[in-house]
Amino acid sequence: MPKLHPLALAAMAALAHAQTATPPRTAVAVEDRQLAIEVQAAAIEGRPDRELKAQGGVELRRGDLVIRTERLDYDHVRNRLRAQGQVEAQTARGDRFAGTLLDLDLDLFEGFLERPEYWFARSGAGGRAQRVDFLDRERSLITAADYTSCRRDGQGVPAWLLSSDSLRLDFAANEGIAKGAVLRFQGVPILAWPALSFPITGERKSGWLPPALNLDSKSGLELGVPWYWNIAPQRDATLTPVAYTKRGLGVEAEFRYLEATHGGEVQLHWIPHDRVAAEERRALQWRQSGTALGSGEDAVRWRHQGLRVSDDAYWKDFARGLRSFTPRLLPLAASVERDWNPLPGWSTTAYGRVQLWQVLQDPDPSVLIAAPYDRAPQIGWRGQGRPWTSGPDLGFELEFNRFVLTSHDAPGTRPEGQRGHLRLDLTQRWRTSWAWMAPHLGLNLASYRTDAPMPDGRTRASRSIPTFSLDGGLLFERPTRWFGRAVTQTLEPRVLYVNTPLRDQSALPLWDTAAKDFNVDSLFSENAFTGVDRVTDAHQVTAGLTTRWIDARSGIEWMRLGVAQRYLLRDQYVTPDGQPLTQRLSDLLVVGSARASARWTFDAAVQYGSQNDRVNRSVISARYSAGPFRVLSAHYRLTRNASEQLDLGWQWPMYRREAPARDGCGGTLYGVGRINYSMRDSRITDSLAGLEYDAGCWIGRVVAERVSTGRAAATTRLMLQLELVGLSRLGSNPLSVLKDNIPGYTLLRDERTDPPLRTYTLPTSSPGTPPR
Repeated sequence: MPKLHPLALAAMAALAHAQTATPPRTAVAVEDRQLAIEVQAAAIEGRPDRELKAQGGVELRRGDLVIRTERLDYDHVRNRLRAQGQVEAQTARGDRFAGTLLDLDLDLFEGFLERPEYWFARSGAGGRAQRVDFLDRERSLITAADYTSCRRDGQGVPAWLLSSDSLRLDFAANEGIAKGAVLRFQGVPILAWPALSFPITGERKSGWLPPALNLDSKSGLELGVPWYWNIAPQRDATLTPVAYTKRGLGVEAEFRYLEATHGGEVQLHWIPHDRVAAEERRALQWRQSGTALGSGEDAVRWRHQGLRVSDDAYWKDFARGLRSFTPRLLPLAASVERDWNPLPGWSTTAYGRVQLWQVLQDPDPSVLIAAPYDRAPQIGWRGQGRPWTSGPDLGFELEFNRFVLTSHDAPGTRPEGQRGHLRLDLTQRWRTSWAWMAPHLGLNLASYRTDAPMPDGRTRASRSIPTFSLDGGLLFERPTRWFGRAVTQTLEPRVLYVNTPLRDQSALPLWDTAAKDFNVDSLFSENAFTGVDRVTDAHQVTAGLTTRWIDARSGIEWMRLGVAQRYLLRDQYVTPDGQPLTQRLSDLLVVGSARASARWTFDAAVQYGSQNDRVNRSVISARYSAGPFRVLSAHYRLTRNASEQLDLGWQWPMYRREAPARDGCGGTLYGVGRINYSMRDSRITDSLAGLEYDAGCWIGRVVAERVSTGRAAATTRLMLQLELVGLSRLGSNPLSVLKDNIPGYTLLRDERTDPPLRTYTLPTSSPGTPPR
C-alpha cells in the first residue's frame, strides 16, 4: 500500500514546533509561565495579568510560534488564546498554516483550529481539513483532511488528492493513523484503505509500501505488495508477496544490517511451483563486509558475496532480479586482507580469497560458454613503494592459487592444478616540466603443478622471464587561437621500448590469462596478455603522438588527437592466437575527442590495418546536450568480419502544455529510449523506449524494454509508474533502467533519499598487480 509522505499528514501538529524571526517592534509583552508572548496590533486593550484583546493586523509571537489574525483574545490566567477571522501561522522553514478560528491552551497545548489549510515547503504540498483538535503537544486529531501537491485555484479538484475521514497523529510514537483514506487521480479513486498507519517524520516505520506492478513476456502481469519491517535502527527487512499471472505465487525478501564494524544485505526470490517451468525457482544473493581484529589501517578487512540461482534458465526468465554484470556467470567469493607497512614509504597488503562460479548454460550448443576457473584458494602478499630514502620504486606480488573447474566441464577436458608466482618490478622515474622518463626492470617467476599431465607429459614446470622497458615522453606547448578562442596547444610524443626474451610456454596451462584488447593502454604495455600464465616475448618499440587544444581561461579541453603504432624489432612467437607474428608494423590506432561547443561532443577510435589497408575496428560516438532533459547520443561500433552496430539514445521534450485552468498544473511530455541495431544481422538486438509526462505535481512514465537472451529469443517488459510529487510512487520503477541505459539521462525530479540504513557502501577487495 502507498506509504504516505510524513509531511502530508502531520500538518497542524507542526504548529507546536514553528520557528520564525524576532519582529522589528513590540506593542506589548506579556510574561508567560514559560516563554514571553509578544503582540502587535492596530488596537490593544485589556487588564494587566488578566486579559488582553487585540484587533487589526494582530501578530502574536511566542518562542517559535507566530500567529497572525484580525482579532485575538488572550486570557492570562488560563494562558489561553482565541483567534478569529483569517488566522495564519508561518515558520522559518517556509511552512504555512491558515484557518478561521483558533482556540488554544498554551500550557497544555490543547485546543482546536477550524477550517485549517496547510502547505509544507519541504514537500511542496499541502492540504485542507474541516477541523484539527490539539490533544497535547505530541498528539492531535484532524477531521476530514486531504493532501496534494497540485495548486488549488478554486475551479476544480486537483489532479491528485489524498483524503481521509479522520487522521490521528502521535509525534511521541512517530505514528499517524488515517481512517477511510482514499487516493484519487484525475477525480477517479485508484486506491483506498479502511485504516492506514504511517510514520509522521522521516524515521523508518514498519508497514505496507506502495505496490509494484510489472508486465513482461515471460511471467505475464506481476503484482507485488511489499511489507517493511523496521527491526532496529541498524536493521530492517522487506517481505514482498508476489503474484504472477503465468507462473503463480512467489515471495521476495530482503534483510539489511549496518553495525559499527560490519554491514550487509541478503535477498531471496522464491517461487515454490513455477507453472511455466513445472519446478521450483529460487535465487539467493548476498554481500557482507566489515573489519575485525583491530581498527583503522591495522584492521583485517573481510568481505563475502554471492549469487546463486536454481536453474540455467533463470537469467532469461527473471533478468530483472539478477544484479550482476555477467548474468550467465554468477560469482561466489570471500576474501580477507590486511595492510602492513614495515618501512616508511612502503606499503604492503596480505590477502586471501576464494572465488567460485555458477555457469548458466544454454540448451543450444552453439551458444555454450567456457566456464572460468575457480580459485580455491588464492593467497598472496603484494606491496609497492620506496623502501629506501632515494632511488627506484619497488613493487612485488607473491601469490599461490589453486585452480579447479565447475561441474559444467567434462572431466579431463581442461587441466586443473596449482600455481605459485612472484612478480618483481623495479622502476626509476624522472620528471621535469617538459619531459619524463621511466626505465623499468621486471621479473616474472611461476611454478606449476597440474593434476593431469600437460601436453609434454610433465605435471610440474616452472619458468623465469625478465623484462626491461624504457618509457618516456616530451611535452611542448604554444599559445594559439581556435575558432576565435585563445587556446594552448600541446604536442606530446611518447616512446616505449620493451625487451623480453623468448621462453617456451606452450605446454603450460592457461588458467587466468587472456589477450588484451587493442587500445592505447595495450599498445603502451609490456605484455599482450592479462594474468600470469603467458608473457609475450618482445623486442619492440611503440611510438605515439598526442596533441590537445586547451582553453586558456577555463582549462576545458576542446580537442584531442592521437596516433600510436608498434614496430617489432624481431619476430614474436608467444602470441594470443598461437601463430608467430612476423609483421613488423602493428595496426595503426587513431583516437580523438572534440568538444565542438557547449552542446556537441565527439569521440572516435579507429584501428587501421597495416596489411589490408582497411579499418578493422572503429568506435565513433556523438552526443548533443541542450540542457537538462535534452540529450541525443549515437554510437557506431565496427569489428571487421564480426559485428557492426548502431546505438541511439535520447531524452527529449516532445510536447509542452500550458497550465490549464482546472488543476493549475502545466505539463511536458518527454520521449526517452535507446535502440541497439545490428547492421550485420539487420535486426534490433536490445531496445528501450518510453514516455515521461511531467505535470508539475505528478509524473507518469510508460517504458517498454526488450532484451535479447539468444539469437532468436528475447524478453519484453512493460513498466508503468505514477509518481505523485510529495506523496509516493505507484507501479513499477523504470528509473534505474533509464539511468543505466540512456547516456546523459536526467531525472525529472531529484531522487528521494532512502532511510539512513540504505546509505552505506561496502568496500571492495580485488588483489591484483601492484601499480609501478
